[in-house]
Amino acid sequence: MAEILGSFEQAVLLSLLKPSTELGKKGYGRAVFKEVQERLGREVSTGAVYATLDRLESKGLLSSRTESGGEVRDNRPRRYYKVEQAGIVALREARAANERLWAGVRLPAKGIA
Repeated sequence: MAEILGSFEQAVLLSLLKPSTELGKKGYGRAVFKEVQERLGREVSTGAVYATLDRLESKGLLSSRTESGGEVRDNRPRRYYKVEQAGIVALREARAANERLWAGVRLPAKGIA
């Protein structure tokens, strides 16, 4: 069994898988940052997102490529990220681990705890 992903790592990977016009084939850092904030429903630091992207790439769970930013970005390069098969496997394992963790647990009714 591989190392289980933390919730922030999962949010970053899942943001790259969202089939939206914002991300889809545009899996670049700023778009990932915005999607992670939306998914988590809170502010996150850009540094945390970029550090997580680098860490996930070093683990082989995603890959990146650099392309020209075009006229809009004064030809400054933009880095695009893609989830690799190992990333999909890690996400599935994390989801299964979470489901096992919650299996058979019933939280008390509202107002009791």
